Formats: sequence, C-alpha cells, structure tokens
Amino acid sequence: MFKSYLKIAWRNLLKNKLHSFINITGLATGMAVALLVGLWIWDEVSFDRHFRNHDRLAQVLCNQTDKGETYTDNSLAMPVGEALRSKYGQDLKYVSLASWENDFLVEAGDKKFDRKGMWVQPDFPGMFTYSLVRGNAQALQDPSSVLISQSLANAVFAGNDPLNRIIRLNNQFDLKVAGVFEDLPRNTNFYNVQVLLPWENKANWLNKQTSWNNHCGQLFIQLNDKVDLPALNEKIKAIPTPYIKAFKEEIMLHPFDKLHLYTEFKQGKAVGGRIDFVWLFGIVGVFVLLLACINFMNLSTARSTVRAREVGIRKTIGSLRIQLITQFLGESMIVVCLAFFLAIMLVQLSLPFFNNLADKEIPMRWTNPVFWSLALCFILFTGLIAGSYPAFYLSRFKPVKVLKGVIQTGRFASMPRKILVVVQFTVSVTLIICTIVVFLQINHAKDRPVGYNRAGLITVNMKTPELRKNYNAIRTDLLQSGVVEQMARSSHSATYFPNNNGINWRGKDPAQVVFYRTVTVSPDFGKTINWHIKEGRDFYSDVPTDSGSVVLNEAGAQTTGLKNIVGEIIQYGDKNYTVVGVVDNMVTQSPYEPVPPAIFFLDGYLGIITIRIKPGTPIHQALAKIEPVFKKYNAGNPFEYKFVDNEYAQKFSNETRIGNLATFFASLAIFISCLGLFGLASFITEQRTKEIGVRKVLGASLFNLWHLLSKEFTLLVTISLLIAIPIAWYAMHNWLQDYQYRIEISWWIFVATALGALLITLLTVSFQAIKAAMMKPVKSLKTE
Repeated sequence: MFKSYLKIAWRNLLKNKLHSFINITGLATGMAVALLVGLWIWDEVSFDRHFRNHDRLAQVLCNQTDKGETYTDNSLAMPVGEALRSKYGQDLKYVSLASWENDFLVEAGDKKFDRKGMWVQPDFPGMFTYSLVRGNAQALQDPSSVLISQSLANAVFAGNDPLNRIIRLNNQFDLKVAGVFEDLPRNTNFYNVQVLLPWENKANWLNKQTSWNNHCGQLFIQLNDKVDLPALNEKIKAIPTPYIKAFKEEIMLHPFDKLHLYTEFKQGKAVGGRIDFVWLFGIVGVFVLLLACINFMNLSTARSTVRAREVGIRKTIGSLRIQLITQFLGESMIVVCLAFFLAIMLVQLSLPFFNNLADKEIPMRWTNPVFWSLALCFILFTGLIAGSYPAFYLSRFKPVKVLKGVIQTGRFASMPRKILVVVQFTVSVTLIICTIVVFLQINHAKDRPVGYNRAGLITVNMKTPELRKNYNAIRTDLLQSGVVEQMARSSHSATYFPNNNGINWRGKDPAQVVFYRTVTVSPDFGKTINWHIKEGRDFYSDVPTDSGSVVLNEAGAQTTGLKNIVGEIIQYGDKNYTVVGVVDNMVTQSPYEPVPPAIFFLDGYLGIITIRIKPGTPIHQALAKIEPVFKKYNAGNPFEYKFVDNEYAQKFSNETRIGNLATFFASLAIFISCLGLFGLASFITEQRTKEIGVRKVLGASLFNLWHLLSKEFTLLVTISLLIAIPIAWYAMHNWLQDYQYRIEISWWIFVATALGALLITLLTVSFQAIKAAMMKPVKSLKTE
C-alpha cells in the first residue's frame, strides 16, 4: 500500500511541475531558515556549557544601592575573595579572583605575538576544567609559571616541547611554561584568553589591592555538591556591608552558564539580555517556516478542483476517508523530505555567510545524534503542519457531488486560503517594519555628537617599558615627521572610560553617592582629541602647578549643582583639586544612554598613546612614517595600533548584528510569501482562462484584465498591512524603551513599507495576469 501511495504522490508531483517546484522551493527556504535559527539558538543556549561543572559555577556580582536604586556590576573589590574563602570555605570547592582580559606581548626567541591573557588564582584552571595536553593545572601556585593555549604554543615554539621553556611578556618579566591547555570553543566567555598568569606574581598589581572601595577585578566560585545557590546567596550577600559606609553594598552569585544570556539587571535581579534575542529569533524562525507551510496549504487547496474527481472516484470504489488522509499526508511528507534535503544543502552553502553575519563559528553537526533526532522530528512536524489542512479538506469531498462537478461549498469556500495569504503578508510586513526601525535606531545613535573629533585618531597601548621610557622622544620625532598633528597620553582610550569613583565638592550631601568616570590624561589630551571647552580653560602644558587642576565634562559639572563650577575645589581621595574647565560630554560608554559624569586629572597612570594624523594626509602614508619611529624606540616589537573610529563602531556591533539578521530573515520571508502569491496567481489565472477569453472578445482592455486578476491580491495585502502596522508599532515601541537615547517611530516608515509591499505584490501577480491577458481569445476559448 505504501508503494502505491508513493507512486501516486510521485506522479502528482511530476504532473504539476510548477506547483511542485514552488512547494519544494518555498518549504526548503523556510526549513533552511528554521535550521539556521535552530543552530544559532543551540550555539547561544550552550554558551559556557563547555565546562564540565558549569551548573556549579557562578560569578560574584556586586549590588550597590543608593536612594532606593540598585545597580549591578561584575567588578569587585579584591578582599571579597579572601572573605569568601575564609568564612564560607565549607560551601565552596573553588574560589578564584581574576583580572579582566589584557593584551600581552608574548615573546620567545625571535617570535613575538600579541595575545589576550588574565591574571588568575590557582583554583581557576581546575574550576573551569581546562584540559591540559601537557603539564600540570596546579602549576599556577608557582608565581613564576604560566599556562598557555595549544595554538599559542604551536605558534611560539613551532611544534617543539614548550614545557619549562621561558616566555617574556611585555618586555618586562619572564615566566616558565608549566602547562599547555586545549583551545576553548568559540561559545565561551574565555575564548580569547590564551595566557593564564599566576596571581601572586609581583607584576600583577591586583594582588596588592586591599581597599574595599576599589572595584577592579572579577571573582568566580564553584559550589560544593549539594550546596544550594539561593541559600548561599542569602548567607554571603552582606560581606562588604561593614566596610562600605557611604552606601549599601551587597554581593550575589550569578550562575556562570547564565552570564551570556542574562546580562541586564534591575534592582539586583536578572531581567534579560541576549535571552530576549533567543526568544525573538526562535519566534521568527517558527513564523518563516509557517509561511512556507502556508504556501503548501494554499496551493494544495487551490488545486482542489483538479483533485476532486480523483477523491470522488477513490471513495466510490471503497476508499475510506482515513486512507485518503493518509495518502495526502504521505504526499506532503514526500515534498517535505525533498525540501529538507534541499534545505540541508542551502544551510551548508550559506553557513559561512550566516556565521559572518552573526559573528559566530557555527558548524553543521553532521555527527551529532541529537541533531538528527531533532531533524526527524522537524520533518514530521513540518509535514503534518503543511499537509494536515489539505488532507482533511480534500478528503471530505462528497463523491456524488464532485462526480457531478459540484465541489463549491459556498461563497466563502476560498476564505481559508485568503486568510492564510493575509497571515503570510502580516508576518512579512511586520518583519520589514521592525528591521527598518532597528537600523534607524542604530543610525540615530551613530549620528549622535560624541564631544570630540574621531577622524584621524589612532591609539597605541604602551605595553613595554621601552615605550613608556621613550615617550617624549617618540613624541618629538612624530611631531617632526610632518604627518602627526598632535599626540597625548591617557589612562584610557577616548572611546571607553571604565573607572568609577566617588568625589566630593562644596555643599555635597554626605549621604549622596555619585560615581564619576575618572581619567588620567597628559596636558595635551584635549588638544589631541579636539574636545570643546564650554567653560574655563584647558590644561596648561607648561605650568607645573597645573597638576592640581581638573577638568569636568558637562554632566560632571551639572551633577554638582554648582552654578559657577570653575574655580571650585573637588576632593578625590585625600587630595584637593581645582576645577579649571568644563568640556562637552563625550560618548564613551553606551551611545544609547546618557553620558555619565567624568573628571580628568593630570597625575596618575598613563598607558595609552593617542595620535592625531594631520588632516588630508592619506592614512597609509601616515602609518608608513609613524611605524619606524615606534620601531626605533621599541626595537623588535610589533607596532600595533587601533583606529578610534573602529573602536567606537564596536559599540553598535550587537544591534548591527541583530539588524542584519532581521534583514536576512525578513528578505526570505518576503521571498517565500511572493513565491506563494506567484503560485496562486498562476493557478487562478489558469482557472479563469476561458473567462479572460470571453472578456477580450467583448472588448475588455489589457488594463481591465490586469485589474481584474490583481485586485483580489491587492485587497488581501492591504488587509495584512492594516493588521501588521499596529503589531509592529507596539513591538518596536516597547523595544525602544530599553534605550534612553532613541528615535521616535515616524509615520513614513509605515507608508514606505505599505507602498513597498503593494508594489512587490503587484509585480509578483502582474506577470501571470499580463501573460493571461495577452493570450489570443481563440486559444483561451479552446482551453479545457
């Protein structure tokens, strides 16, 4: 029986080649989108689950509460680690302080590489189950040892045994390679870290930090078996409280395998983050697959008149309705299987493009049995969804009626098909509007004034002592090179000020806690980045006493509440400083949020060089003259630089990726919807061939016939627009509330989308309509 069903299904496929092509192509496209979304979601939800103990790992976060508002941060004071270890050691298997990722110049012999590294305590490798291919994971107990990744070991030592070999870091200190670990997968927070350095090494300044007010590092823990995380959270949360007087500070444990997906906090509670995008794209994937299934349903039910006699004859000779349902579902399963294999090929071909779009390294999981199990369920689900309605619709025809040629069930017989078309375009139009709003929001933030001139700025990290020692000579040579207009030093790049500290001023409420971004700069920093002085003056470069001066940004000046801030005294730590100027706000954090208060000092650590290339000088010519100067004073070390423009663009990377993915999916949704419209239009045109011939004989013009065949689809798309526009507005209005610096959704977005959707519909339908209208009446009237 199965073979007979298969033969019938295959014969029907070959008999109706155009509709079969549309069905298979539409389903394959929808399934390919669903597979890509599924692979992306798999990669997201498996983030940081590479570690064997991921369900027992947590990062310690800090909650700071002032005037009822709680702010959550992952930067902690270093004494918290020892307090946890000494007071709650019975609940914790491992405790490890860690630095942030840092750039290190790794040198062995004549080979030098720039790699990311972290200072970590000895528990860190065991906690995160680093798999060592050589050496011992406990080696970090020795302050002179280091663990490196396998790829770095291969690059540095070219296949030779790296154990006990010496590497030099930042031209400052030597460490002995005591272990080599396997490279971590891309979907983990520590993917970029290829060097694990010993915490107790004297070059690590973090191990000397004892202040509870200095939040400068990270802290990770692993729970002992049977220890409940919420219960432990209650026990440990007040650890910092006795040491912080100005405001309330507590700590909490955040599950490590949720760090990637849950990054947004409100009042000390995780409320979302990338998990929102997981849900969003999951829904989009389901809807795009649904669009493809709707195409199949529509074309199958539209062809009901063609299949009606077949159903009548089969029922007359004794076929049961369940047998007919089985046959039609079998046909849909065959189409879905063909579409699935085509979808697999499309996914394999498009994965490089998709990975580039999503900034991922997602592989096809050919050898994973879970993947194939899910693929089988996916085929069955799609086959049932696509084939269920046609199967039940066609199998209910009455043999007496259909054999007499009467199969219409009333004026609303085509209503389900029309509803499905409306659903298709509602989904497609909603995706288009959302995509437009996402990109407008990104461009709105990109066009925001940043408070300085990014063009022609490059930064160089002073990793080695040679650069710090020879800075003045480097500056002199570069200013004389003819390609450099100005240069300066600072503690941070102009695109990112991470430090948060409290300051005091005249009249400040002692109970008020205000955090300022504290930045150390050289006197010529403002002239280099071209910041704008709003009040007072810039730093003097030739007045020694100016070291006691500070400059505030506009937000910092407004925060004090003082009307004439220039000349006022600011207290930072145990020192007093005089405010000499106020500059425009500089966008250094999120471009979608208000600029935080910032204060600029002249005394402190200066590790970043900022260089302004002379306007009009080609970048490649400028770099060709700048690089030899750095090589002269930092011989043997690579010249590495970053464009400030590129660093600033990274602030939009997440939203840009989401926008690109949304564009990709919206385009495919429109393609699938138009494919379905094309199939329906071709079928309806075929059914009305005689009517068209009669109308032409009676004098109907080409325009009249085109209008006759197009108006129904235009009406359906118009209805879908009326449904989609309010849905899209509501969704994007809520999405924009997450950004304080945001656009207003303008009316023209909806008008442009509506006109575009109608134009696409008319272009899709018009081909078949005009083709039929131009057919000779004699030929049309002979058609059976």
